[in-house]
Amino acid sequence: MENPEHHAVAVAVNAEALARVGTALADENRRRLLLELLNEPAYPADLAERLGMTRGNVSNHLACLRGCGLVRTVPVGRRVRYELADAKLAHALAELASLVLLVDQGGGAPADEVCAPGDYACAEEADGV
Repeated sequence: MENPEHHAVAVAVNAEALARVGTALADENRRRLLLELLNEPAYPADLAERLGMTRGNVSNHLACLRGCGLVRTVPVGRRVRYELADAKLAHALAELASLVLLVDQGGGAPADEVCAPGDYACAEEADGV
């Protein structure tokens, strides 16, 4: 007799949507912009000031995020405000930002050592590579 608790839940995964999120999260400035927009909708000039970025840089990254379908614009008078495109994205970003990643399972690297994004040397050292 089958145990109903062990049934797999079918999840529809849109690989293109995941690729777009991956593209957005691959860049530090886009991650910072998404996290700011997770807090609240904002205008590009305000985002530039808060994050210490140029307005041009913010505009370029917002255009990328908009092209990926992750943010949308809302006209407010003569200005344009940016916000996350979907409440599910806000929830997913909050969950991703709260992840604790296990890099070293073997205890090889010091506990206070932090791997920078894309720097897998500390993980390789821990694996004995």
